[in-house]
Amino acid sequence: MPDSAISPVRAGMRVAIAGVSGYAGGELVRLLLNHPRLRSTPPLLLGRLGETDAAPVTLTHLHPHLSGLGAADQMQVLPFTWEQLQRQSVDLLLLATPHEQSRAWAPHALAHGMRVIDLSGAWRLQQEQNRAIYKLEDADPSLAAALQGEAVYGSPELHAAAIRKARLVANPGCYATSILLALAPLVRAGVLDPDHGVVCDAKSGVSGAGKALTPNNLFMHAADNLSAYAVFGHRHTGELLEQLGLSADQFQFTPHLLPIPRGILSTIYVRLRQRSEPAAIQAVFDRFYAEAPLVRVRRSPQLPQIQYVVRSNYCDLGFHLGPDGRRMVVVSCLDNLLKGAASQAVENMNLMAGWDQAEGLR
Repeated sequence: MPDSAISPVRAGMRVAIAGVSGYAGGELVRLLLNHPRLRSTPPLLLGRLGETDAAPVTLTHLHPHLSGLGAADQMQVLPFTWEQLQRQSVDLLLLATPHEQSRAWAPHALAHGMRVIDLSGAWRLQQEQNRAIYKLEDADPSLAAALQGEAVYGSPELHAAAIRKARLVANPGCYATSILLALAPLVRAGVLDPDHGVVCDAKSGVSGAGKALTPNNLFMHAADNLSAYAVFGHRHTGELLEQLGLSADQFQFTPHLLPIPRGILSTIYVRLRQRSEPAAIQAVFDRFYAEAPLVRVRRSPQLPQIQYVVRSNYCDLGFHLGPDGRRMVVVSCLDNLLKGAASQAVENMNLMAGWDQAEGLR
């Protein structure tokens, strides 16, 4: 597969989305149809690879709530072909596709001169032992290994400079985003005592599992219920360990299913290296996120709630320091389909295009 130069950013950048039928894919389309830089060139919407004989489906058939938004009523989801992407001179391909498809498609897109933002877990993990949970198979292992080394973890608050120059950006997981944004300031400032243990108790609405039908997502299971799952084995654990530089014996993450459609609340229990005061910890968070347009830091002891972030593009953070000045609880809230997926992908697109990070998201 030949190397290709990165497509230059140009006026009316051409963007394509593969995988618009899912929850995050639908939100991604909505955001891009509202994006001020893409009004003259709405995104190209594509279905699955190989469905060349399938009839196009209208966007509003898949997502009726988008009717009346821009050109949504006239837009079709076309069969996926590489010829279609080349014919439309696509600069950037957003993959809202399953992990296996994203792992296979990203190398082809890069070879055709496109840049890629992948919303799956296919390219997030640099360490093989962490990536193994996805059971990925590569047609060309050497090429995949080279691209894996090139892939940038797409957390704008942590890696903005690398994202701007990247060809391949791996959008973080939704749980991972909520926990990473809560802990990164403490880790970077050196005030966290990881050897005392970090406990992350996170709860998500049912949309986090996608549209695939599973018994745990059925109304009879999820309604009026709260359940833990994937204890000691959730697939987002590896990316948290890699990004925070923690070891498995320092870190425990337990996800729970909430009986609500969307939203994540992560309650994180930590211990500080030395006794501190609320004002000093507040300053750590305020400095870290001073230039982060989509992170809102609450004033301690005010704590975030899901109702204040759902259907928004923000992550809200807050903390409460214990009377001993060392035990601390950090709470993080976001919408798993937006800051945990689609709007974070748009932030990455903005950075890659050289636009304002929050353009089209405020």
